[in-house]
Amino acid sequence: MPGAASVPLLHVPRTPPLHVHSPGRVNLIGDHTDYTGGLVFPMAIDRGIDLIFRTVEGHIEARSDAEAGVVRFDLPMTMPGSVEPRWGRYIAAVAYLLGTATGFEGELTSTIPSGAGLSSSAALEVAAALALGHLGPPAELATFCREAEHVASGVPCGIMDQLSIAAGVAGSALMIDCTTLAVTPVALPDGVDVVVKFVAHRTLAGSEYADRVAECAAAEASIGTLATATVRDLVAIDDPLVRRRARHVITENQRVREFAGALAAGNLALAGALMVDSHHSLATDFSTSNAVMDAAVADWATRPGIYGARMTGGGFGGCIVALADRGAVDPADGWIVRPSAGARYL
Repeated sequence: MPGAASVPLLHVPRTPPLHVHSPGRVNLIGDHTDYTGGLVFPMAIDRGIDLIFRTVEGHIEARSDAEAGVVRFDLPMTMPGSVEPRWGRYIAAVAYLLGTATGFEGELTSTIPSGAGLSSSAALEVAAALALGHLGPPAELATFCREAEHVASGVPCGIMDQLSIAAGVAGSALMIDCTTLAVTPVALPDGVDVVVKFVAHRTLAGSEYADRVAECAAAEASIGTLATATVRDLVAIDDPLVRRRARHVITENQRVREFAGALAAGNLALAGALMVDSHHSLATDFSTSNAVMDAAVADWATRPGIYGARMTGGGFGGCIVALADRGAVDPADGWIVRPSAGARYL
């Protein structure tokens, strides 16, 4: 898998305490396409979760500077859904799926707040998996951690978050084919800032995310996989709501292709316009935006030095992401994030 070799997952220090870093991610374009095997264009970022720990037998104990309470449970884990506080369920789900009796005691520090849309849960899952000994290649690690997300939260997410975190490449965003799990690094042009602005807290658990997954499945029952469908196929979908959902996915896959080409050619104006189009599609055809998110995107997309902006991630709140000239956005007005290497031992 291109890009995977640059992720040094197998470099494990021998002397405790041990230190794992797991980055967050921001998706530049390509949302709600991954669970239908489509295309996404995220990047791991220079914000994330650090876990400093020592290995112990028979239990896991963890504290976090970003979350309340102490997580402690015995191993092997049998009921991850019963763990309190709830943020510990992501760690418990990893331990449950591994079936491990060897755990850790550790401290977590985070620069990606939960509910911001930067994949804090996926970063935690990947950090826990590495700490508990899952040292496989990025695609294998991401597939495992996606299953842990399903167990921990019940959200039927795709693989974008976990794979972008596991396979991140410094200096590059990643074009990911979610059918083959092929990862193609695409370097960001010089002189460009990626800016993230937190707008509204959200949680995908209990949101309409699962409804969108079901609606896409209904579309595929009519026209086959959305990853290879075209807009001409939409006429075969009778339900107008399902047709709208499918239209977003089909056109979003095409936008990802065009965005990758625009970045490679240095055509930032086209890349920005595609980001705005993507947001409009998410807002109208996919109904995952809201008035607050729409207003933030409209404001940022018209600011001097900004090429485009869009909602990023699962939707229903969270962050917007903008592509801007270097220095066009004051760091006090948004997080300027850099493309980072993937999860690893330090």
